Amino acid sequence: MLYRASHFWARVEIFFAAALAASVTGLILLNVITRASGNAIYWVDEAAIYAMVWMTFLAASAAIHFRSAISVTILNEMLPASGRHWINRFVDLTIFVFACLMVWICLRWFMPLQLMEAGWDVKAFQGQTFNFIYAEPTNTIGLKKVWIWLVMPLFTLGALLHSGANLLHPGKTSQVEAV
Repeated sequence: MLYRASHFWARVEIFFAAALAASVTGLILLNVITRASGNAIYWVDEAAIYAMVWMTFLAASAAIHFRSAISVTILNEMLPASGRHWINRFVDLTIFVFACLMVWICLRWFMPLQLMEAGWDVKAFQGQTFNFIYAEPTNTIGLKKVWIWLVMPLFTLGALLHSGANLLHPGKTSQVEAV
């Protein structure tokens, strides 16, 4: 069941990463056209950057599920099957530990418990913690940066799900073509 949930979530991540890749292309094309015509839209650069950041993190999380991240395989290729198995288990465990550390980092960064203790009042939260994550705006779009940064907990939860599924199902390897 966990592996099926991981596979479903990876497909969702790939879908949105592809949509964001298309939007990056569209935003860059819009930027070229408006700059060439002398009517530049300044927020387009920033929007393209944030779309690319989201695309990258979503695709990276899905790559954990599909075990398709870029890797150096020279040691793996030299080992017998049992050695490859243990190296792959070590990699799965390392990614799982990384995902667990990312949970801790996101909790320290977003401080949801402290925000809840402040009664969801952002100004009171800022005064108590000196954490301005919920108030800092983007440079040109005017959107709160927290909406952009939410990709981090989303990536973290995806990485935790995928690495946990990979640890519990070491023999399963999905193919990207199956998406």
